[in-house]
Amino acid sequence: MTTHREKLTLPAGADKLLLHTCCAPCSGEVMEALLVSGIDYTLYFYNPNIHPQKEYLLRKEENIRFAEQHGVPFVDADYDTDNWFARAHGMEHEPERGIRCTMCFDMRFERTALYAFEHGFSVISSSLGISRWKNMQQINDCGARAVAPYPDMIYWDYNWRKKGGSARMIEISKRERFYQQEYCGCVYSLRDTNLHRKSQGRALITLGVQYYGDDEK
Repeated sequence: MTTHREKLTLPAGADKLLLHTCCAPCSGEVMEALLVSGIDYTLYFYNPNIHPQKEYLLRKEENIRFAEQHGVPFVDADYDTDNWFARAHGMEHEPERGIRCTMCFDMRFERTALYAFEHGFSVISSSLGISRWKNMQQINDCGARAVAPYPDMIYWDYNWRKKGGSARMIEISKRERFYQQEYCGCVYSLRDTNLHRKSQGRALITLGVQYYGDDEK
Protein backbone atom coordinates (compact mmCIF):
# COMPACT_ATOMS: atom_id res chain seq x y z
CA MET A 1 0.00 0.00 0.00
CA THR A 2 1.33 3.43 -0.95
CA THR A 3 2.62 5.49 1.99
CA HIS A 4 3.32 9.19 2.71
CA ARG A 5 -0.31 10.21 2.81
CA GLU A 6 -1.93 12.74 5.08
CA LYS A 7 -3.77 11.10 7.98
CA LEU A 8 -7.44 11.88 7.48
CA THR A 9 -10.22 12.30 10.02
CA LEU A 10 -13.92 12.41 9.32
CA PRO A 11 -15.77 15.68 9.93
CA ALA A 12 -17.85 16.28 13.08
CA GLY A 13 -16.22 13.40 14.91
CA ALA A 14 -18.03 10.78 12.79
CA ASP A 15 -16.86 7.18 13.18
CA LYS A 16 -17.80 5.78 9.77
CA LEU A 17 -18.24 6.88 6.16
CA LEU A 18 -20.44 5.86 3.24
CA LEU A 19 -18.35 6.37 0.11
CA HIS A 20 -20.13 6.55 -3.23
CA THR A 21 -17.85 4.84 -5.74
CA CYS A 22 -17.98 5.16 -9.51
CA CYS A 23 -15.18 2.79 -10.55
CA ALA A 24 -12.00 1.14 -9.33
CA PRO A 25 -9.51 3.61 -10.91
CA CYS A 26 -11.15 6.63 -9.25
CA SER A 27 -11.74 4.94 -5.91
CA GLY A 28 -8.41 3.08 -5.54
CA GLU A 29 -6.47 6.00 -4.08
CA VAL A 30 -9.45 7.14 -2.00
CA MET A 31 -9.86 3.65 -0.56
CA GLU A 32 -6.20 3.26 0.32
CA ALA A 33 -6.05 6.75 1.85
CA LEU A 34 -9.01 5.90 4.09
CA LEU A 35 -7.50 2.55 5.06
CA VAL A 36 -4.15 4.13 5.96
CA SER A 37 -6.04 6.62 8.13
CA GLY A 38 -7.91 3.85 9.92
CA ILE A 39 -11.31 5.14 8.82
CA ASP A 40 -14.22 2.69 8.87
CA TYR A 41 -16.06 2.98 5.56
CA THR A 42 -18.43 1.19 3.23
CA LEU A 43 -18.53 1.48 -0.56
CA TYR A 44 -21.83 2.31 -2.24
CA PHE A 45 -21.99 1.52 -5.96
CA TYR A 46 -24.93 3.27 -7.57
CA ASN A 47 -24.26 4.30 -11.18
CA PRO A 48 -27.33 3.82 -13.41
CA ASN A 49 -25.78 6.20 -15.92
CA ILE A 50 -23.17 3.70 -17.11
CA HIS A 51 -24.04 2.34 -20.54
CA PRO A 52 -24.13 -0.27 -21.98
CA GLN A 53 -24.57 -2.98 -19.36
CA LYS A 54 -21.33 -4.66 -20.45
CA GLU A 55 -19.41 -1.52 -19.46
CA TYR A 56 -21.39 -1.22 -16.23
CA LEU A 57 -20.49 -4.77 -15.22
CA LEU A 58 -16.82 -4.32 -16.13
CA ARG A 59 -16.54 -1.25 -13.90
CA LYS A 60 -18.53 -2.77 -11.05
CA GLU A 61 -16.65 -6.09 -11.02
CA GLU A 62 -13.28 -4.31 -10.95
CA ASN A 63 -14.49 -2.28 -7.99
CA ILE A 64 -15.76 -5.38 -6.17
CA ARG A 65 -12.44 -7.15 -6.74
CA PHE A 66 -10.47 -4.32 -5.15
CA ALA A 67 -12.92 -3.98 -2.26
CA GLU A 68 -12.67 -7.70 -1.49
CA GLN A 69 -8.89 -7.50 -1.68
CA HIS A 70 -8.95 -4.98 1.19
CA GLY A 71 -11.92 -6.39 3.10
CA VAL A 72 -14.07 -3.29 2.51
CA PRO A 73 -17.89 -3.74 2.58
CA PHE A 74 -19.46 -3.17 -0.83
CA VAL A 75 -23.11 -2.26 -1.37
CA ASP A 76 -24.29 -3.10 -4.89
CA ALA A 77 -27.23 -0.77 -5.52
CA ASP A 78 -29.89 -0.89 -8.21
CA TYR A 79 -29.07 -0.48 -11.92
CA ASP A 80 -32.27 1.46 -12.63
CA THR A 81 -31.43 2.74 -16.10
CA ASP A 82 -35.06 3.57 -16.95
CA ASN A 83 -35.11 6.08 -14.11
CA TRP A 84 -31.84 7.62 -15.31
CA PHE A 85 -33.01 7.96 -18.92
CA ALA A 86 -36.29 9.50 -17.76
CA ARG A 87 -34.39 12.14 -15.81
CA ALA A 88 -32.00 12.76 -18.73
CA HIS A 89 -34.89 13.35 -21.15
CA GLY A 90 -34.38 16.64 -22.98
CA MET A 91 -30.69 16.80 -22.01
CA GLU A 92 -29.43 14.37 -24.65
CA HIS A 93 -27.29 17.00 -26.39
CA GLU A 94 -26.02 18.90 -23.37
CA PRO A 95 -22.21 19.15 -23.16
CA GLU A 96 -20.03 17.27 -20.70
CA ARG A 97 -19.99 19.05 -17.30
CA GLY A 98 -23.32 20.67 -18.16
CA ILE A 99 -26.79 20.27 -16.67
CA ARG A 100 -27.07 16.60 -17.65
CA CYS A 101 -24.01 15.83 -15.51
CA THR A 102 -25.49 17.86 -12.65
CA MET A 103 -28.67 15.78 -12.90
CA CYS A 104 -26.61 12.60 -12.92
CA PHE A 105 -24.58 13.53 -9.83
CA ASP A 106 -27.75 14.66 -8.06
CA MET A 107 -29.45 11.36 -8.77
CA ARG A 108 -26.56 9.23 -7.56
CA PHE A 109 -25.91 11.30 -4.44
CA GLU A 110 -29.60 11.46 -3.50
CA ARG A 111 -29.70 7.66 -3.42
CA THR A 112 -26.41 7.54 -1.50
CA ALA A 113 -27.72 9.97 1.11
CA LEU A 114 -30.96 8.00 1.46
CA TYR A 115 -29.03 4.77 2.06
CA ALA A 116 -26.81 6.56 4.55
CA PHE A 117 -29.85 7.86 6.43
CA GLU A 118 -31.46 4.43 6.52
CA HIS A 119 -28.29 2.65 7.69
CA GLY A 120 -26.83 5.00 10.28
CA PHE A 121 -24.14 6.88 8.35
CA SER A 122 -23.80 10.58 9.17
CA VAL A 123 -21.11 11.33 6.55
CA ILE A 124 -21.04 10.56 2.83
CA SER A 125 -18.45 11.32 0.16
CA SER A 126 -17.59 10.20 -3.37
CA SER A 127 -14.61 9.13 -5.44
CA LEU A 128 -15.94 11.10 -8.43
CA GLY A 129 -14.01 14.27 -7.57
CA ILE A 130 -10.55 12.74 -7.95
CA SER A 131 -10.84 12.68 -11.73
CA ARG A 132 -9.32 15.67 -13.49
CA TRP A 133 -12.08 15.36 -16.10
CA LYS A 134 -14.71 16.31 -13.54
CA ASN A 135 -15.73 19.74 -12.22
CA MET A 136 -15.10 19.38 -8.48
CA GLN A 137 -17.32 22.33 -7.53
CA GLN A 138 -20.18 20.85 -9.53
CA ILE A 139 -19.77 17.53 -7.69
CA ASN A 140 -19.52 19.17 -4.26
CA ASP A 141 -22.63 21.27 -4.89
CA CYS A 142 -24.56 18.11 -5.78
CA GLY A 143 -23.30 16.37 -2.66
CA ALA A 144 -24.36 19.26 -0.45
CA ARG A 145 -27.83 19.28 -2.01
CA ALA A 146 -28.20 15.54 -1.46
CA VAL A 147 -27.61 15.72 2.30
CA ALA A 148 -29.70 18.88 2.83
CA PRO A 149 -32.92 16.97 3.69
CA TYR A 150 -31.05 15.20 6.51
CA PRO A 151 -30.06 17.78 9.17
CA ASP A 152 -27.49 15.55 10.87
CA MET A 153 -25.75 14.38 7.67
CA ILE A 154 -22.60 15.88 6.13
CA TYR A 155 -21.22 15.64 2.60
CA TRP A 156 -17.45 15.45 3.04
CA ASP A 157 -15.95 17.54 0.25
CA TYR A 158 -12.35 16.49 0.79
CA ASN A 159 -10.12 17.22 -2.22
CA TRP A 160 -8.81 13.77 -3.14
CA ARG A 161 -6.62 15.22 -5.89
CA LYS A 162 -4.34 17.19 -3.58
CA LYS A 163 -0.98 16.19 -2.08
CA GLY A 164 -0.23 13.63 -4.76
CA GLY A 165 -3.65 11.99 -4.81
CA SER A 166 -4.07 12.23 -8.58
CA ALA A 167 -0.61 10.74 -9.20
CA ARG A 168 -1.25 7.88 -6.77
CA MET A 169 -4.57 7.22 -8.50
CA ILE A 170 -2.68 6.42 -11.72
CA GLU A 171 0.04 4.53 -9.84
CA ILE A 172 -2.49 2.26 -8.13
CA SER A 173 -4.44 1.75 -11.36
CA LYS A 174 -1.29 0.56 -13.13
CA ARG A 175 -0.21 -1.59 -10.17
CA GLU A 176 -3.62 -3.30 -10.07
CA ARG A 177 -4.04 -3.24 -13.87
CA PHE A 178 -7.52 -1.80 -13.52
CA TYR A 179 -9.85 -1.68 -16.48
CA GLN A 180 -9.38 1.73 -18.12
CA GLN A 181 -12.69 3.17 -19.26
CA GLU A 182 -12.40 5.53 -22.22
CA TYR A 183 -15.47 7.71 -21.66
CA CYS A 184 -17.33 9.10 -18.67
CA GLY A 185 -20.02 6.45 -18.65
CA CYS A 186 -23.37 7.40 -20.17
CA VAL A 187 -24.59 6.66 -23.69
CA TYR A 188 -24.30 10.34 -24.62
CA SER A 189 -20.71 10.51 -23.42
CA LEU A 190 -19.95 7.39 -25.47
CA ARG A 191 -21.61 8.96 -28.52
CA ASP A 192 -19.75 12.26 -28.21
CA THR A 193 -16.39 10.63 -27.49
CA ASN A 194 -16.74 8.45 -30.57
CA LEU A 195 -17.78 11.45 -32.70
CA HIS A 196 -14.63 13.27 -31.54
CA ARG A 197 -12.48 10.23 -32.27
CA LYS A 198 -14.00 9.89 -35.72
CA SER A 199 -13.26 13.57 -36.45
CA GLN A 200 -9.62 12.93 -35.47
CA GLY A 201 -9.34 9.81 -37.61
CA ARG A 202 -9.02 7.60 -34.53
CA ALA A 203 -10.55 4.19 -33.93
CA LEU A 204 -13.85 4.10 -32.07
CA ILE A 205 -14.05 2.83 -28.49
CA THR A 206 -13.99 -0.93 -28.02
CA LEU A 207 -15.33 -2.00 -24.64
CA GLY A 208 -13.30 -4.23 -22.35
CA VAL A 209 -9.91 -4.07 -24.05
CA GLN A 210 -8.01 -1.18 -22.42
CA TYR A 211 -6.23 -1.74 -19.08
CA TYR A 212 -3.90 0.56 -17.14
CA GLY A 213 -0.25 -0.21 -17.78
CA ASP A 214 -0.79 -1.98 -21.08
CA ASP A 215 0.94 0.81 -22.98
CA GLU A 216 4.09 0.31 -20.90
CA LYS A 217 4.55 -3.35 -21.79
